[in-house]
Amino acid sequence: MITLPDLKQRPIVLVVDDEPEILVALTDLLEGAYHVLSASSGEQGLALLRENPDVAVIISDQRMPGMTGDVFLAQARDISGAGAILLTGYADISAVEAALNRGQISFFAYKPWDDETLLSMVGQAAARYFLEKELECEQLLLRGLLENLPFGLAFKDQDGCFIRLNQQMAREFGRSVAECLGQKEEDLVNGPRQESLEEARQALETSGRDQQVLQLPGPDGQNRWHDLTRVRLDSLRNAPVRSGLLSDYSILIDRDVTDLLGLEQRLRQAQKMQAIGTLAGGIAHDFNNLLTAIQGSLELVQDLEPPREPGVARLYQNAMEAARRGGTLTRKLLDFSRPRHLVCQRVEVQEVMQNLQGFMKQGKVPEDIRDALDSASVEGSGRFSSVQFVLPEEPLPPVWTDPVQLELAVFSLCINAIDAQPEGGSTSVSVRQVARLLGRHVGKDHAGAWVVVQVSDRGVGMTEEMRARIFDPFFTTKDMGQGTGLGLSMIYGFISHCGGEVRVESTPGGGTSVELWFPAMDAQLSASIPPAAGVSGNATANMRTLAATPQGRAILVVDDEPGVRAVTAGFLSRAGYEVLESASGAEAVETVRNRPDIALVVMDVMMPGMNGGEAAQRIHAERAELPVLFVTGYADLGILPQGVAVLHKPYTRDALLGDVKAMLAA
Repeated sequence: MITLPDLKQRPIVLVVDDEPEILVALTDLLEGAYHVLSASSGEQGLALLRENPDVAVIISDQRMPGMTGDVFLAQARDISGAGAILLTGYADISAVEAALNRGQISFFAYKPWDDETLLSMVGQAAARYFLEKELECEQLLLRGLLENLPFGLAFKDQDGCFIRLNQQMAREFGRSVAECLGQKEEDLVNGPRQESLEEARQALETSGRDQQVLQLPGPDGQNRWHDLTRVRLDSLRNAPVRSGLLSDYSILIDRDVTDLLGLEQRLRQAQKMQAIGTLAGGIAHDFNNLLTAIQGSLELVQDLEPPREPGVARLYQNAMEAARRGGTLTRKLLDFSRPRHLVCQRVEVQEVMQNLQGFMKQGKVPEDIRDALDSASVEGSGRFSSVQFVLPEEPLPPVWTDPVQLELAVFSLCINAIDAQPEGGSTSVSVRQVARLLGRHVGKDHAGAWVVVQVSDRGVGMTEEMRARIFDPFFTTKDMGQGTGLGLSMIYGFISHCGGEVRVESTPGGGTSVELWFPAMDAQLSASIPPAAGVSGNATANMRTLAATPQGRAILVVDDEPGVRAVTAGFLSRAGYEVLESASGAEAVETVRNRPDIALVVMDVMMPGMNGGEAAQRIHAERAELPVLFVTGYADLGILPQGVAVLHKPYTRDALLGDVKAMLAA
């Protein structure tokens, strides 16, 4: 029984012989299992090979006029990788031996041949041909994989010399692949990497594997982090590798993990800032309640008996000023943890920067920016003359943000840049558009373009320890009285809530660069939303239209903090209003149900049990026309309906009475 190779397709066999009878006989023998091509000369056989590159086996006679079989097969080897069988008589044995020695043929057979033997030869030659094709395909795949890996990969022999490596690995050595082959790693590196080789050798000898993370200088001179992994091949098998068979061969993998480590660092920073923001919000909420009680009580005390002694009056003013400063600090702390006054809209960043440039050239500071910054930070109009704006001429896509907060952020960064250059220097503000880079952004689903505002200087710069803390609330390098250390933390909170991120690059003595990344708006959405009509100026809150106030002037004050509730009730009662008090949302609902003369509810937002938003819904279920003025020290305003009136703690008597009169008059 003749065994043929298990092939998915009929192999092609080329038969070359100058005798027609031989061609017919071989065709009859092979055509049951193979697709047969025939040629009567070596020249015709070469032509068929060029037309049929998938020929698996060639059977050729040796003695043919014009071109002998061994010469034909030698030329066929340059065209095709088919297996070759030479047919010969006894007189041609020397030519057969020469062809075998040169590797031109796989088998030979004497004429007349044995059918089973010849079919076996053809089957083995065809199987070998397809095996070589598979190996060639595997080599091509592995070579493609090797050259397109996103990291360096190399193989070493027993002596530690490179026998294979890709372009990425060669670039790390600053050489070509050809220059690295045959060289040892220690001959191609220096510095920290060379020092680490001895430790790697010891690990390879004991465990067969070594991994190190090193900071190494790159070809451009910049230090980057590399994860170097070395594995001895015999450690990958359960049984020891036989001597001479890949014994002590090893693999070297070099991964540049600089971006990955930076991503992890930014993720940890984001998690830290989120935790700090949550803590800051909780503290600020309680602190605002205390400040409201303190500041309100001082105002009420003054109403009771104005101080007659100058010293007492001065102490009173000091206490009031301290309470106001505490309120300002708390507001900034809240803006870091959760910006309360964001008015996001479609914004053309170039226009915002052009407006800010105009103010700074005139030496002026917009009123809203001056109110948000420390007065010491904006003194001296001439200090802004060194700020240079580099704005692109081509239009950039709009972004969804708050234009006032954007102005404030860039202005704060410019002040920091100027302060970082005590001997003078230039500060640059530039705007550009970039595409998203893989791995650069943490937790951002935006896949489109980004608009980047960059503020850079050539000042004193920062160490890595300082750069890791610059967004922490109250961290500052300025002297006492020169700043609160909340400017950068507010910028971080603002950018994060706009869906962007902040990137900082700084070196001691080499200056600082701060980039504000904003996701560009989708083109379809951008076209449907008009741009902001104005940039600078105080934002005005939309208040929903209130129904006509019912008869009566009673006001219900709802707050779970007794001190705050007493101060609010005191302000209103001194102004002539009848005041009712409730310590919870549920109690307020019951009071409204029993007192139809209530004309306004002044209610805290964050209360245990039932918050202000839930209480207002139940109150409006009883009386839909009853207006509610919400007061809060820190709250997620998303729990409130759109357009409601909100008064932020700590508030003064004038602020409270102004809102109350406006709502009652409506």
